Amino acid sequence: MAMLWKVSSSLFLSLSLKPKLIYRTNAFLLSRSTATTSKHKTQNAKAGLAKEKRRTRSDKHFNPDAIIHHCNLNHSDTDTNFSHIPVMLGEVMDVFSAASLTSFVDCTLGAAGHSTAVIKGHPEMKFFVGMDVDSVAHDIAQPRLDAVLSGDVKAFTVLRNFRDVKSVLREFSDSHMGVDGILMDLGMSSMQVDNPARGFSVLSDGPLDMRMDPQASLKAEDILNSWPDSEVGRILREYGEESNWRTLQKKIVNTRLHGGFHSTSDLLDLIKRVTPPMKGGRQGWIKTATRVFQALRIAVNDELKTLEDSLYSCFDCLAPKGRLAVISFHSLEDRIVKQTFLNIVKGSEEEEERENLNSDLRKTSDEIKEKEAWIKQVIHGSNGTILTKRPITPSGEEEKLNRRSRSAKLRVIQKH
Repeated sequence: MAMLWKVSSSLFLSLSLKPKLIYRTNAFLLSRSTATTSKHKTQNAKAGLAKEKRRTRSDKHFNPDAIIHHCNLNHSDTDTNFSHIPVMLGEVMDVFSAASLTSFVDCTLGAAGHSTAVIKGHPEMKFFVGMDVDSVAHDIAQPRLDAVLSGDVKAFTVLRNFRDVKSVLREFSDSHMGVDGILMDLGMSSMQVDNPARGFSVLSDGPLDMRMDPQASLKAEDILNSWPDSEVGRILREYGEESNWRTLQKKIVNTRLHGGFHSTSDLLDLIKRVTPPMKGGRQGWIKTATRVFQALRIAVNDELKTLEDSLYSCFDCLAPKGRLAVISFHSLEDRIVKQTFLNIVKGSEEEEERENLNSDLRKTSDEIKEKEAWIKQVIHGSNGTILTKRPITPSGEEEKLNRRSRSAKLRVIQKH
């Protein structure tokens, strides 16, 4: 009996301790999990704060009704997401409002939202050029421009890429002087995205086209079906910044052996099969598809090299004190704009000569900032002044009402 009691009591002691042990273990794991979650939240908060510090959020009031009026739009022209309203219009108006604007070039005319507002805001304007490679955009823009242009303005709309800005100005300008203002809005227009026949949208079935210029020869279908394997992988990696590019490259090459790609649905079916399942369902493959479509679009239109070359050309076309404003929508574009602006203002003068200019440049910069509240920090060089050390991003109000504005960044440079 004594032995039996000992066994029973030790068993009882063991059983009585296990709940406490389990409780303490669970409490420890819960504490550890809470600490990890808290750590991740802190890291995310720090990352968000760092991102905010790298930009200057606009404090401009976003008034859709006023913008519709300025751009000669009808309420029927806009949907609930304001997709036809030009992005950061108030900020663009500020950029060109400080001085007389007698000549203006819109390198990306689109539906003429920015241009009509700038023209209405500058009755002193004498010369205007609107450039776009999309004939559909010209058809929409022309009547809107006609409604705001006076007979005193020499105005031209040109079906050309902005890489040709120098030759276009030589052709249409009577003067050898530069222009006062140039705008480049690099975003996709809703006219292009919403038309399935253009092949830009991941949500609509259409041909694998993606040409900005409908007259161009290269299409996305050509890249997917005939470009070398390594080139397909390169554009997915460099232009799409897609981490899963190797797997996608292999699957794309394999699909060529079984009929290839002939529609956006063909490509999306492959992306859905390749993209690892994740919480949120379709959100995972949509993000991958967006990156892949971006990569193909950039390659089809040679966007990045064209942008870099065009920035130098546009700056050369400016008159003294003239300004170039660029709105970009993804990191690859913004990186090129930032670095090219830095290269432009740096110039080729010797360091000693630059030092002699510094006091005058700082004085000029201070005067600019005093007159224009939107200018926060500048970078001055021997050739020009970057008026946006950090890019300006849309106000929180505009981001809420106009989803397509969320990734927009505005950078501005002024010529000496």
